[in-house]
Amino acid sequence: MNYQTTALRRALAADYAIGLMPATACRRFEALLLDDPALRVELGHWQDALASLTGSLPERPVPAHVWAGIQARIDPQVLHMPAKTPFWKAWRVLAAACAVVVALLVGVLYQRDIGVEYNATLVNTSQQPALRIHAFADHLQVESLALTAVAPTHDLELWAIPPGGKPISLGLVPAAGKGRIQLSEAQQALLSAPLTLAVSLEPRGGSPTGQPTGPVLYQGQLASL
Repeated sequence: MNYQTTALRRALAADYAIGLMPATACRRFEALLLDDPALRVELGHWQDALASLTGSLPERPVPAHVWAGIQARIDPQVLHMPAKTPFWKAWRVLAAACAVVVALLVGVLYQRDIGVEYNATLVNTSQQPALRIHAFADHLQVESLALTAVAPTHDLELWAIPPGGKPISLGLVPAAGKGRIQLSEAQQALLSAPLTLAVSLEPRGGSPTGQPTGPVLYQGQLASL
């Protein structure tokens, strides 16, 4: 074996310094050290480098949470089972929950008119609400909010204006702006959103032409519930 190879000499010195060299090889390496000053220098470099790893480290206290974690893993685990709720208490809780649900449903139904499919609020030229309309399957329920009074020689007529289509009469607005407008089957088929509703001022009895002849006083959009 050529002990003059730099890589081999470095490897032998490292093994000896670390303590990995077998006993026979260790004696052979020590014999080489006696006659090879350069090899002793190489060994000294390794011993100095390893000396810093053999020094004692300063003690550091173990944090309390670490000890708590260790203790929790060592000690037997205790399962905390929730206490059983008495049967009668469970029924009381269930009954209370049902009462809340029923109250909410009643409140919703109370606020909505049963059978109403569409709603519309018609506004005047100043964008102020003037007429509210509830659309049922076969009729309209009209309620005045702020209608302007008309002369006895005139009536207010309600029109449905489908997108891109011509106005179609739905009938006359009841006197005083409150009441019911019955719808024919053809008129019922018109009631679907989006649909514009408008009210025009017409001669007594309604438009003579089938189309609005007077000014449009109120209009709004039909909206589904």
